[in-house]
Amino acid sequence: MSEAGPFKRLLSYMRPHRGTIRLASFCSILNKIWDLAPPLLIGLAVDVVVLREDSLLASFGVEDPWHQLVLLSVLTFLIWGLESLFEYFYGVLWRNLAQTVQHELRLDTFDHVQQQGMGWFDERQKGDILAILNDDINQLERFLDKGANDLLQVSTTVIVVGAVFLLISWQVALFAVLPIPIIVWGSFRYQRSLEPRYARVRDAAGRMNALLENDLSGMSTVQSFTAEAHELARVEVLSDDYREANREAIRLSAAFTPLIRMAILVGFTATLLLGGWLTLEGTLAIGAYSVLVFMTQRLLWPLTRLGETFDLYQRAMASSTRVLDVLESPIEIVQGDHRPPRADVKASDLVLKDVAFGYPGREQIFHSFNLTFEAGRTTGVVGSTGAGKTTLVRLLLRFAEPQSGSISWAGEELSEWQLEALRSSIALVDQHITLFPTTIMENIRYGRPDADDGEVIEAAKVAEAFEFVEALPDQWGTMVGEGGHRLSGGQRQRVAIARAVLKDAPLLILDEATSAVDNETEAALQRSIERISKGRTTIIIAHRLSTIRRADRILVLDNGDVAEDGVHEALLERNEIYARLWSVQTGLGVEN
Repeated sequence: MSEAGPFKRLLSYMRPHRGTIRLASFCSILNKIWDLAPPLLIGLAVDVVVLREDSLLASFGVEDPWHQLVLLSVLTFLIWGLESLFEYFYGVLWRNLAQTVQHELRLDTFDHVQQQGMGWFDERQKGDILAILNDDINQLERFLDKGANDLLQVSTTVIVVGAVFLLISWQVALFAVLPIPIIVWGSFRYQRSLEPRYARVRDAAGRMNALLENDLSGMSTVQSFTAEAHELARVEVLSDDYREANREAIRLSAAFTPLIRMAILVGFTATLLLGGWLTLEGTLAIGAYSVLVFMTQRLLWPLTRLGETFDLYQRAMASSTRVLDVLESPIEIVQGDHRPPRADVKASDLVLKDVAFGYPGREQIFHSFNLTFEAGRTTGVVGSTGAGKTTLVRLLLRFAEPQSGSISWAGEELSEWQLEALRSSIALVDQHITLFPTTIMENIRYGRPDADDGEVIEAAKVAEAFEFVEALPDQWGTMVGEGGHRLSGGQRQRVAIARAVLKDAPLLILDEATSAVDNETEAALQRSIERISKGRTTIIIAHRLSTIRRADRILVLDNGDVAEDGVHEALLERNEIYARLWSVQTGLGVEN
């Protein structure tokens, strides 16, 4: 995490847009300068009406009062036109900048998140990450869209009005501008006080978002346990925390504008009384007095909105901190540049040597684990819960890193591989199937995006998905729904296997791919697995031993080590762990 303030961190991120920021700032300042010009014109008009040929404009050669008024009318049209023109320019520039920055920041942050290891996700709630990618980035967009321009225009107003006051009467300026340093000082004090409050607001929003995301994803579980009231109570608690966090910030931010008004009242009263007295004494011209009164009013309105602008600024800075903390979080998995030829990968053994691994805060899973997956052979892996089966898959895909030891493939350790090269060489069919809310055709094509429809259909045939897809009303154009909920468990598994077939990777990993299907579907999946595993290295992690019965080799993991190693018949003859598992599942101690 960077030690710099959130604003400096944000500016550093926006460095490529410095030209746009400067141009937008220039247009905002010019717009405000032209916006402050009408009070000067009013003062000149009053001067013309009162003094006629002795007015200020007359000293520039326009002596006729009517011509002076015509000139003021022309200047009014010109100034209002310039003000409107620059308002258009700054509106387009700031708004487009806001859209561009939020777009780039969301993409950069999401890309950074995608590069993190699974351990990074284990330590964070998915709902909180979603809140950062959506709500926090949108909060920053709102500030750039409006708040940045407001801050610039308030600053310009203070400088220009102060200069005009000094030019007309330094005595009036002294009293009128006196509250401004107090207001600026108070603004920064408020800013520092608001900062931790809005950090708590964003944290509370993240926690609430995480719970809502979890409840919506698990709504079937919530309803099956009739836990709606319980979940509503949990949402109520977090929503109340969010409300209270906002209330703390609101109590402080709401007091800001009234206090500014009172400070401005001092300056306005000084202008009214002191300026009026000087005018009555003949020291100050009536037109100049009019300018001072109108200018004070012009100063009042933007400064009263300063509280709202600072409120928006602090919300944006709290959100920026959360977003940039994610964007700047170190990527735990460092990749190399090794990219071996596909033929070498296909013909190479996968070797684990003295691998040690354990999840933070939990018991060590592997201590000095040694194993070789032989190229072109199918290896079944079984074991009790917690034996290390799924952890093994995470290590092979580099979702997690060994604490010591090495994993080598094609003559190089996996740490030396390009991650894209490694993971494109592995096709994974997980027990928790992830399908995307699009068509069956596109879900299968996800395995190889450049595949044509014919190749997708062939992969579906190998996975025995062709028949059920053809029987659907919309066939290949069938929308599977979020997470594939419109398909049965077996249908989702067949689509996932078809996706793996289409990928055609040298290593195929099936992690409990038949654990949640009926016997008929399992038989169909086994036929598919036998076909696609020929000629490639295949690792089948299974709870159902029937799934791996015909594997070239079966490993039994126990307490983070290989307890048994052999083929189905030989392991039954040993009458140890595997034989006991077989007996429990089939009721038979030996083959019939």
